[in-house]
Amino acid sequence: MSFRLALRHCRPIFNKNSFYLLKRSIQSVAQTDRETITRLLYSIGTKREVERYLRIFSSSSNPSQPAKFAVIKVGGAVLGQLDEFALSLSFLYRVGLYPVILHGAGPQLNETMERGGVVPEYIDGIRITDAKTLQIARRVFLDENLKIVSALEKLGTRARPINSGVFTADYLDRDKYGLVGKITRVDKRPLEASIRAGALPILTSLAESADGQILNVNADIAAGELAKELEPLKIVYLNDKGGLFHGVTGEKLDVINLDEEYSDLMKQPWVKYGTKLKLREIKELLDHLPRSSSVAIISPDSLQKELFTDSGAGTLIRRGYKLFKHDSIDSLGADRLRQVIRDRDPDVLAENQSVTEVLNNLKKTPYTLYGDEPLEVVAIVSHPEGEIPVMTKLLTSRNGILNNVIDNIFNAVRRDHRRLFWTAHADDENRSWHFERADGSFTRSGKTLFWYGLQNVSEVERVVREFEENGRIDRSYLPVGPSATPHRPPTSSNGSRSYSTLVRRMPGSARGYATAAPPPTSTEEKRLALIGARGYTGQALTTLLSGHPFLNLTHVSSRQLAGYPLEGYSKSPITYSNLSTEDVQKMEKNGDVDAWVLALPNGAAKPFVDAIDRGTTERSGGNGDASVIVDLSADYRFESGWTYGLPELYSRDMIRSAKRIANPGCFATSTQLLAAPLLPYLTRPSWPSVFAMSGYSGAGTVAGAQDPDGRPMTVPKVSPQSLRGGVRAYSLTDHIHEREAGVHLSRLLSPGVENMRIAFVPTVAPWFSGIVSVLSMPLSKPLSALELRTLYEKKYAEEKLVRLQKNVVEVKDVQDQHGWVVGGFQVNSQSDRAVVSGGLDNLLKGAATQCLQNLNLALGYDEYAGIPLSKP
Repeated sequence: MSFRLALRHCRPIFNKNSFYLLKRSIQSVAQTDRETITRLLYSIGTKREVERYLRIFSSSSNPSQPAKFAVIKVGGAVLGQLDEFALSLSFLYRVGLYPVILHGAGPQLNETMERGGVVPEYIDGIRITDAKTLQIARRVFLDENLKIVSALEKLGTRARPINSGVFTADYLDRDKYGLVGKITRVDKRPLEASIRAGALPILTSLAESADGQILNVNADIAAGELAKELEPLKIVYLNDKGGLFHGVTGEKLDVINLDEEYSDLMKQPWVKYGTKLKLREIKELLDHLPRSSSVAIISPDSLQKELFTDSGAGTLIRRGYKLFKHDSIDSLGADRLRQVIRDRDPDVLAENQSVTEVLNNLKKTPYTLYGDEPLEVVAIVSHPEGEIPVMTKLLTSRNGILNNVIDNIFNAVRRDHRRLFWTAHADDENRSWHFERADGSFTRSGKTLFWYGLQNVSEVERVVREFEENGRIDRSYLPVGPSATPHRPPTSSNGSRSYSTLVRRMPGSARGYATAAPPPTSTEEKRLALIGARGYTGQALTTLLSGHPFLNLTHVSSRQLAGYPLEGYSKSPITYSNLSTEDVQKMEKNGDVDAWVLALPNGAAKPFVDAIDRGTTERSGGNGDASVIVDLSADYRFESGWTYGLPELYSRDMIRSAKRIANPGCFATSTQLLAAPLLPYLTRPSWPSVFAMSGYSGAGTVAGAQDPDGRPMTVPKVSPQSLRGGVRAYSLTDHIHEREAGVHLSRLLSPGVENMRIAFVPTVAPWFSGIVSVLSMPLSKPLSALELRTLYEKKYAEEKLVRLQKNVVEVKDVQDQHGWVVGGFQVNSQSDRAVVSGGLDNLLKGAATQCLQNLNLALGYDEYAGIPLSKP
């Protein structure tokens, strides 16, 4: 099978003169502000592109992990273009992005050695490094490092040279290569400290051994090890060629999707030597990183175009997903297709069609289903024999847009069909995507018909008439006379909707389109493993699962309780085990469970996540369907490769397609639900504040004494006796839930505005469970108490687990309840400050109930399956 290249479609928007004008603006005005630079960015891409990528990159990092944006590896040859390179970095600095820069200096080192009469020697492509070579290398690296820092400082960009303290290494083979290192540890603290201080970290690839010996390390290898530690969104290799090139045609390779193309690509006769080695190294690197990470190989002057436009500039390499083609619904799975149609089809969401009608129409002609494994994008093409095909549906998630999966699917369709017709809403704000891929179009009463492969207008008219006569394109798609434009819900306030098929419940929308009709859901029984079942949350989840109609708990793991029977689960007898990471890897490889819940302390989840990932890779040669993971700790709540699971505020659609879900914190859940309806009334810099009190169960448990049968008992970390009937404030600043709420609420803000901040003070109280939170927020414009309540009524009108009440929320209103309660809507006498109270049970909606919501969505069940909706 020939190598298939998924091209990114370039827009005629990039003007080189405007690009250099942008750079000169940075150079001449050292302190150009972010807003000005952002406007200048519009000269190389559309406003939508620029704002989308800025939002993605800006949200990738947070105060606890500030180095998640990008690692940029700079080849020694590029250092000859230092001014160009420094301008590109200064540009990123101006828009608030802080990449980690790692540079080599191979050509400079060779030149210096040759001037000194030392001939460079290599074995297996590795430089032989004796003491004299290392002495020269260290001096050259320091000189080049200072040149970069000085060039940046001249542009008003703060930079910090970091020449040691990051890489620890052992000798690669001392007898063979000399003082060459193999990295064993990466310490990211110096890099993060630099970024927190507002300076770009400029790093060499020199390492130290445990006893302090400096060792030489290949810069490409060092960049890969650094990326594995930081897990950034982007790994950028800057070289003077500007990308990878086809060995026969000489054309630049625009995009390589490894999961789909790697095997075929490596078989090509022109892929050999350095190219083959580079591709293998990049694949091994990306296999260690989240799917959201990608590698770009570009030249320094193309950095902005690569990062901030869909068309890109160099070679983009990403894992992607394998694509499929099916000729029947059963091959894909009827439940999965129904769910995609229900969640994404704009005509179903607008109640112009039902899911059943869509499926019945599908069966009238031969068809092909195109998509990717997690169903980020599904295309349906109708192709009766002897007739021109029609793409009747193109249904995509937000991830499908952001990761260009939609382009890969469309290219697959295009390879199979020389001619094609399809339709889209005429008022779609992103119709440009369709126009760029069509040879022609026309619009009638709210719908646009697109086509490619036909150049003659009269032939198009003939085909359309045949379509209408044969009922292949309904008149609701191509109205001959005037008709009402289909209802469309309002655009999200955060600007995240980038394609018309993403119509669904939006933040601030009064109508819940996703619940307009009873959703078709799975009834297939599935298996769940719970790791960390000893604590209060594990016990609460166990009790909930006893009442779940389809999800069965098959494994529970606890180090202290291994061998004892599980209490509180009534569906079948289960005995605690003590699962090791090897056990977990084997279970995932064998497909023993469909989902995992990790109820572990903060910092303890990663070994188990890694084990599950390894098991998934081993299953069916890496082609198996990964199990769902819901992590209850804070470990992955800021990870771009994980979906943040707060269904009432963020995309249910993304949760349904997710395999890795971070369950929100209890305080953070209530804080975000309180603040979200008031985001349009933010007044900066007077950020909102939240004071919250939680029952002592929120502090967790420790192992206590044994009961009379020898079974270890669980006791609270903070006892009510230790509180002596009072309350105790703690973590008065920088509580992790404060950062969590701010980071995720920022997703609901308009693009380009300052990220959300919120002041949060937690308190532990002597009752067992239940959180009461009070939000105080200055308002940008006056509100009455009635208007305040109306905002919350509209926001949460369709939410089954949200209840509004008139009075201030008390512990009795939330304890043992599965939802969130809000009440006590107050506005001060000047009408410029709102106060609202809210609450939830920290073990239920703050943990176990929300976990079950996320499991239900990800496994295809009804969101509320197994969750009691009525007050006990």
